Amino acid sequence: MAGSEPVTSPDQHKPGHRKAGQIGAVLSALALLAMICGNHEGKVEDIWLAGLAALLLIIVIGDVVLRRNGLRS
Repeated sequence: MAGSEPVTSPDQHKPGHRKAGQIGAVLSALALLAMICGNHEGKVEDIWLAGLAALLLIIVIGDVVLRRNGLRS
């Protein structure tokens, strides 16, 4: 019997590629911001592109802050 420890699979103990995910998110945000310089009219597209890029960057910054403070493993 496992007792009070949760039952996990060996795959859950593998280290992830957190840094690669952060770099990918930042590059995606930069690509979204680069799409603002396009040949479209209106500002709705610009708002969506900037908003999604900001959301990605907020997620990355939040992850870094939470890990630095020890609130996330």
